[in-house]
Amino acid sequence: MFIDQVDIYLKAGNGGNGIVAYRREKYVPLGGPAGGDGGNGADIIFEVDEGLRTLMDFRYQRHFKAKHGQNGMSSNAHGRNSEPLVLKVPPGTIVKRKDTGETLADLVHHGAQMVIAKGGRGGRGNSRFASSRNPAPDFAENGEPGEEFEVTMELKLLADVGLVGFPSVGKSTILSAVSKAKAKTGDYPFTTIKPNLGVVQTGDGRSFVMADLPGLIEGASEGTGLGHQFLRHVERTRVIVHVIDISGLEGRDPIDDYRIIREEMGLYNESLLKRPEIIVLNKVDLVEDDEIFEQFRSAIGEDKEIHEISAATRQNLDTVLYRVADLLEETPETEEVVEETDHRVLYRYEKDPDAFKISRDDDGAFVVTGDAIERMFKMTDFNREAAIRRFARQMRSMGIDDALRERGIQTGDTVRILGGEFEFVE
Repeated sequence: MFIDQVDIYLKAGNGGNGIVAYRREKYVPLGGPAGGDGGNGADIIFEVDEGLRTLMDFRYQRHFKAKHGQNGMSSNAHGRNSEPLVLKVPPGTIVKRKDTGETLADLVHHGAQMVIAKGGRGGRGNSRFASSRNPAPDFAENGEPGEEFEVTMELKLLADVGLVGFPSVGKSTILSAVSKAKAKTGDYPFTTIKPNLGVVQTGDGRSFVMADLPGLIEGASEGTGLGHQFLRHVERTRVIVHVIDISGLEGRDPIDDYRIIREEMGLYNESLLKRPEIIVLNKVDLVEDDEIFEQFRSAIGEDKEIHEISAATRQNLDTVLYRVADLLEETPETEEVVEETDHRVLYRYEKDPDAFKISRDDDGAFVVTGDAIERMFKMTDFNREAAIRRFARQMRSMGIDDALRERGIQTGDTVRILGGEFEFVE
């Protein structure tokens, strides 16, 4: 089974908690703070494995959780960092955040790695907060939560040549005839419902990968039929072989077929129209009136490269293969138009670290939200008074107290952050 799109859930590891501890040594009655830091949580990394061809593995397991960092220990011993969770993906995998649609990674080359979900930083132990004003702090940080979100993984085939055309024009027959690929064929539309790949070897020793792609229909650029699934794979091909059923036995007009598919490709991605293209008029053995060839050439344009073949009888197939091999030598590898191509995760949106929002619940409570304040909340140990006071100072330094006053908060009103409730005191 060919799987070319799947949604999965990722949860990177949380950082380990820092601890509160003090030196306990003989003859050292006033030992200082000695709480160690927590270890970092594990990242989730995607790595390209050229041995994979589909996303099948992610169909059966769709939740991935990386390990948390180890908690800090006494005697200033730091917790151990967790090893990253590495997920193998096939070449041509694009990773997008499901909630925003932002592209996080475009994974093409074997061995390329990208951090998709970042593990949380380990919390600091109390020894890290010692100062001249507070030589023995009685608080530590909890570990930072790891990133968690759903991603959509899309697979675009990495083929040199793509066979395009309406259903039942003979694409699968061509692939079967020129390679060892066992593509399913039949005399009904949409025989091919998944891409098939085959390695083609020419008589002079050159070889390339050819893809038989599901047939297009009108409206494909808007997702009709197999539209988007088909067009996604066309983007990766370097040379397009446009297959036309010149016999007209299916009741369609060959000229209209060519124009419709070109239009759909252009609507989806205009750059596809600039790819090197060979037009292959298939099923010539079934044509009774040769005048149809001249009509097609006149309507499409004399500047187009057109070959007449019969996949069933292998007529002129070798000529087409030699020409395709020549074009591939002249055509550089396709560069995907994606902003991130340097084998690292791309964070599209840089957020203001001090940004927050204040809203009101139905019961009148003030609700504070924002990445920075929510992270601080999760990293605060509310079982220790000193940690609570530090959290209050952080809120003041971010300007949250002043913003609450502007919204009309009064002493005794409730403030909520991630479900935790506080009483505002002026």
